Amino acid sequence: MTTDSPLSDRLDDDDYPAYTMGRAAEMIGTTPGFLRALGEARLITPLRSEGGHRRYSRYQLRIAARARELVDRGTPIEAACRIVILEDQLEEAQRINAEYRRAAKEAAGSSN
Repeated sequence: MTTDSPLSDRLDDDDYPAYTMGRAAEMIGTTPGFLRALGEARLITPLRSEGGHRRYSRYQLRIAARARELVDRGTPIEAACRIVILEDQLEEAQRINAEYRRAAKEAAGSSN
């Protein structure tokens, strides 16, 4: 896998697929089968290495860890995936709203 960005940029990138399936499962305390189930439920879609192996990013691991918390509490995996998706969408909408509010406040302040 070749890239033009330096290694330090990739290590800081939450979306860089740095972790193998085994390492990812170990990091969040689950099994590779659980990660495959999340992929089948379309919660996370790992990238594939040139050899076809699944690779996960830190962002995907955070999503998988949240789904695992819900499943560990008895939530069915399909429902857990839907909850995580909705939580992620809500967080993004709140971030966008905060940006709009900031921009509107700045625009109102500069028009005085």
